[in-house]
Amino acid sequence: MQTKTIMKQGASLLLVAVLAACATKSNVKRDGTTDNPVFPSVDKVSYSFRHQKGTFPTSDELAQIKEGMTKDQFYKLLGRPHFNEGMFNVREWDYVFHFHTPGQGTDDVTTCQFKILFDSHKYARSFYWKAVDPENASCPVSDQVEVMPQRYTLSADALFDFNRGDIGHIRSEGRAELDELADKLKTVNYNRINVIGHTDYLGAESYNQMLSKQRANAVRQYLSARGVDANRIRATGAGESQPVKQCMQSADHQALIDCLAPNRRVEIEVEATNL
Repeated sequence: MQTKTIMKQGASLLLVAVLAACATKSNVKRDGTTDNPVFPSVDKVSYSFRHQKGTFPTSDELAQIKEGMTKDQFYKLLGRPHFNEGMFNVREWDYVFHFHTPGQGTDDVTTCQFKILFDSHKYARSFYWKAVDPENASCPVSDQVEVMPQRYTLSADALFDFNRGDIGHIRSEGRAELDELADKLKTVNYNRINVIGHTDYLGAESYNQMLSKQRANAVRQYLSARGVDANRIRATGAGESQPVKQCMQSADHQALIDCLAPNRRVEIEVEATNL
């Protein structure tokens, strides 16, 4: 009886810890973006980093941050996240970074928070900055927003019928996603929108290149029809050249197709002044 009581108490404490970790989470969409990034309090930095409240990244390390990276790659590049983000199905990592900035005040150090959001396949898709003291300092990017242009990743399997790439074969699910994106783009001051089509490596390379370009053009046409300025949209095809997931060859062809699904995608990169 005593053992069961201890186990129940332990389970309750674990549940409380998990819920507490999730309480300040951003509402991360399946494409790895959010409408409202939620930054944890710097006072909640994990015990391992509490004595220095973060780390000093190098410019070379920051330059290597790219969309599509995995958690293992970030762990090797930046170290483990600086907060207790929770243990299960984590879709965001947070860091506290310091920068030597002469003339910015005490000790000439600026402190910024850095957030990474992952998509449903656990690949990094969006990045956010926040100055700890925005009145006296700014982070090494404008307005403490994204590190790089905002990217949206849409599944080609959800967007198009099988082996199709023209606007007439955009599926209803894909139209709903593009309608939502078009409505959001109308609210931002975008400079340029890059639409990049991608495929997996199955099939001929030349065919995959053609299909990826066709799908990018179809998305460009659809967004234009929904009121997005066509003159600011550039459509390109990357074919099979930029996979985000590697899969082992399998005798089960369908299993291989399913594994390669993240590579079949359309990425929409928005270069905007306010997101």
